[in-house]
Amino acid sequence: MTTDVLVTGALGGVGRWVTDAARERGAVVAVDRTLPESTDSEGVRFQAADLRDQGSVLETVLDADPSVVVHLGNIPHEEHHAGGDVYENNAVSTYHVLDAAGRAGADVVWASSETVYGTHWPKPTLPASLPVGEGHPVAPWNGYETSKLAGEAAAERVANAFDVSVVTMRPSWVQYPGAYETEPIREGFTFEGAGRFGNLWSYVDVRDVVSFVEAALTADVDGHEVFNVFAPDNFLGVETTRAIRAGYGSLPEDCEIRGEESAFSTAKAESVLGWEPEHSWRTAADEAVDGPAIAQPR
Repeated sequence: MTTDVLVTGALGGVGRWVTDAARERGAVVAVDRTLPESTDSEGVRFQAADLRDQGSVLETVLDADPSVVVHLGNIPHEEHHAGGDVYENNAVSTYHVLDAAGRAGADVVWASSETVYGTHWPKPTLPASLPVGEGHPVAPWNGYETSKLAGEAAAERVANAFDVSVVTMRPSWVQYPGAYETEPIREGFTFEGAGRFGNLWSYVDVRDVVSFVEAALTADVDGHEVFNVFAPDNFLGVETTRAIRAGYGSLPEDCEIRGEESAFSTAKAESVLGWEPEHSWRTAADEAVDGPAIAQPR
């Protein structure tokens, strides 16, 4: 069977949106740990697989013979898991998926995380420069973000070993139209009581993640490239530098943020992929949007 797109983590929050959109490219194989309540989705074949099992992953990918692989199948945080378990699951599964994609000759887009910059520290430090670009030093603190850096190393290896393109995206805190989780933080924010918010009050709408994936799959990328994926603004509705100064006590000497611009730069994605974020919390937080037409997980 020849498949246009194989998506791992296809039943997750972002995965369902990406899988739904991928159907426009052709046949899709949707991979997750379990099958959904219903496998009746036009253009999608569901496959259950344990991504930690190399043989299962390799067979699943080679049988599908995809043109591209979108890897989203990781544990997304340490909230209900031991850090070591998160690291082991994510690092091993990402290695297996990317390695299988390379052996199948498939290009890859996969999700790393903004947290590699050190946003999970108990007391996050002020970035060396603003906005934060992809070349900013990374500072992993827990098992989750360390697993993402291990995945980025695997991405570099696969691009080198198999001559496929691998796009690593570092998305911010993903929000869903009509169900944004940022409002309580915004309503409770004051300059006088501001603390150190790790990702500098950033976020990204899931629809912009989907459009980024499409841009990455369409563009001509050589080797391995890393891109920030963020909304264009902060979710507080105040000047970004004023909020950072209030929370962190100062600003870096190298600071080029204006107004409510995000503290993280997406200029590289615009330059290389022609991608820009389109959705802001100002309209999306309460927006009524039909969700993806993909079956719900069990």
